[in-house]
Amino acid sequence: MGLELYLDMLSQPCRAVYIFARANNIPFEFKHVDLNKGEHRTKEFQKVNMLMTVPALKDDSFTLAESIAILLYLSRKFKTPDHWYPAELQKRARVDEYLSWQHTTIRVKGNNMMLYKVLLPVITGKPVPAEKMQSLTEELNVVLNQFEEKFLQDKPFIAGTEVSLADLLALEEIMEPLVVGHDPFEGRQKLAAWRRRVEGAVGQQLCQEAHEVLMNPSNFSADKIAPEMLEVWTKMYIK
Repeated sequence: MGLELYLDMLSQPCRAVYIFARANNIPFEFKHVDLNKGEHRTKEFQKVNMLMTVPALKDDSFTLAESIAILLYLSRKFKTPDHWYPAELQKRARVDEYLSWQHTTIRVKGNNMMLYKVLLPVITGKPVPAEKMQSLTEELNVVLNQFEEKFLQDKPFIAGTEVSLADLLALEEIMEPLVVGHDPFEGRQKLAAWRRRVEGAVGQQLCQEAHEVLMNPSNFSADKIAPEMLEVWTKMYIK
């Protein structure tokens, strides 16, 4: 048995892991885990990841959860080019800094826009109030400003002159609001130029391939979501 990656391309971190593996010609078997159908909650998947989250990795008998741990594992095992996770102390620290910051900021704010605009109307049968979407947009703008001013500054990439794991993960997180028709790059020339550099470094065709599922509106329709998952998400998100 070789390397297996358990992914759902609707997931931000799954797309980052997929793009990284493909960009570096890392051989792996793609194992699709359909979150909408609750496949991450099955007993079979729990043998790979008892936390019931994706992405997950299985390398022969070794299993691993959490996207950052997986990205670092792949970069070390397959000795990917240094720019992904630089050996130089301060460049690596910049990558680590973003990876430590993003969990509760850009990742959450971007995902919340999709959650409220796409998932909650499916659960409740009602559109989200305009004032709520405005509030979510303002929250996202705050963290995008922080990203530009703190992490990007006037550099081509987060760690300097070359693309890193931090850039790849950041791009997938910032892409999320595009699903609901909100373009986070609009009016942000610095951010838009950074996006073009990241996609250019990784490969535009690969990025488009990774985003196909995300950009297909039919993947967010009620008939794609298993009833048991609607029940789970209702308990999670309806207060």
